[in-house]
Amino acid sequence: MATVTHNAGVHRDPRRWWALGALVASMLTLGFDMTILNVALPTMAGDLGASTGEQQWMADSYVVVFAALMLPAGLLGDRFGRRLMLITGLGIFLAGSVMGALAGDVTWVIVARSVMGVGAALVTPLALSVLPSLFGPAERTRAIGIISAASALGLPLGPIIGGWLLDHFWWGSVFLVNVPMAALGIAACVLLLPETRDPASPRVDVVSTALTAAGLGALIYAIIEAPTRGWGDPLVLGMFGGALVLIAALVARERRAARPMLDMALLGHRGFLFNTLAATLVMFVLSGLLFVLPPYLQAVLGTDALGTGVRLLPMMGGLLVAARVAQQVVARFGARAVVSAGMVVLAFAALLGSRTTVDSGYGFTALWLSITGVGFGFALVPAMDGALGTLPRDRAGSGSGLLMTLRQVGAAIGIALLGSLLSGAFRDRLDVTGLPAQAADTAGESVVAAHVVAERTGSADLVASANSAYVHGMGLVLLVCGIAALASALLAAAFLPGTTGVKEESAPPVEVPQVDVRQ
Repeated sequence: MATVTHNAGVHRDPRRWWALGALVASMLTLGFDMTILNVALPTMAGDLGASTGEQQWMADSYVVVFAALMLPAGLLGDRFGRRLMLITGLGIFLAGSVMGALAGDVTWVIVARSVMGVGAALVTPLALSVLPSLFGPAERTRAIGIISAASALGLPLGPIIGGWLLDHFWWGSVFLVNVPMAALGIAACVLLLPETRDPASPRVDVVSTALTAAGLGALIYAIIEAPTRGWGDPLVLGMFGGALVLIAALVARERRAARPMLDMALLGHRGFLFNTLAATLVMFVLSGLLFVLPPYLQAVLGTDALGTGVRLLPMMGGLLVAARVAQQVVARFGARAVVSAGMVVLAFAALLGSRTTVDSGYGFTALWLSITGVGFGFALVPAMDGALGTLPRDRAGSGSGLLMTLRQVGAAIGIALLGSLLSGAFRDRLDVTGLPAQAADTAGESVVAAHVVAERTGSADLVASANSAYVHGMGLVLLVCGIAALASALLAAAFLPGTTGVKEESAPPVEVPQVDVRQ
């Protein structure tokens, strides 16, 4: 084992670009899984009889666990070795994928997705926290761009491969395909990634971890159940109140801790705070879009699963193109201008998409999806780089964990809030006149369920009403996304640092620790 001090002028590990390849393989696995389930949800809803709320939980169980465990996962990597925890995370993700493939009902799918969330929580912050140990400021932006591109590359691959699998096999195959992907990531980490750690990092606080998980779980549960039970329902109000108390207790506990797991001091740094906020709001919009689009493409436009994956490519293409050139654009115009412009483009795309009608056709959808992808790429990559660039080295794990936690909180709330808005709007607009009570309740669960009921009853009017109601709900979701993106653009323009590059000197002054690197 060799001990090196990472400061200016230190000789970098010559294997660092190969090591980046191991991280790329890990992030590709997670990016792949992020969208493959969205394409599968309509099929799973039909086969398992899942309501919109249950579909939200199939998506959100993964994200809630992911967000709740991100902070302790970063600290575990700092203390016990980032490579070890990366390999462990990929192993847990693999086991959860096998469980999902074998699941026989909605409950076991949710359990499997939760297990996968545990694995993803270990992988994501540690893949990012390794970067400051491997790369200096000049190379780090490029490395972040490569990892972001890897995650983005998984997004279009997920729907296409998932769609092909659903056309030829049962829905469990979308989980089983993760097994070789995760195994490849494990092999790459074992063979290519040096071990790094920071033994001086804070210990994992079990109470704070429990408060995080319980607070987020209560908040997401309340948002998902509110459209069905009513926003004034005692259980919903109780869950909102409980979430507020738990999260407040978490903040109070962490503010008193000598070595906090949730480092509130980082949120006091303008560059970290507003770059993280921008990345979080981007994930809010992205997760909501990826939740509402597949049912529109499959149920309303009548495409199969593979066709749905292919039709998401314009957004993924725009994202890849923007992520590829973001570094050069930031170097010329500055991160503040690029992130703000990306948010404006995203807002324009969402507001344009909110004008979609039942008769718009795919051409119009492809147009605003392409613009959406460009906005995502220009907003997300510079914001991530700007946030990571402010982190002192001894807070690489906890800081990147905090960044990714807030991003995943944004994703979870996006799925829950926008999915609930869609569900309520769909149910209110759906015309179930003349249907038996049970059939009417079933049809109101989702657009897929409404199509199934219409097929059984031979009701063409129900199909037309379901399509119209879903497009109306999707329009409301996109309108909210556009307003959120526009507000984010204004915040970014007002508060992001106006530099043209990320300087490590902007981080709060700390002593530079020694980092153990196993060769």
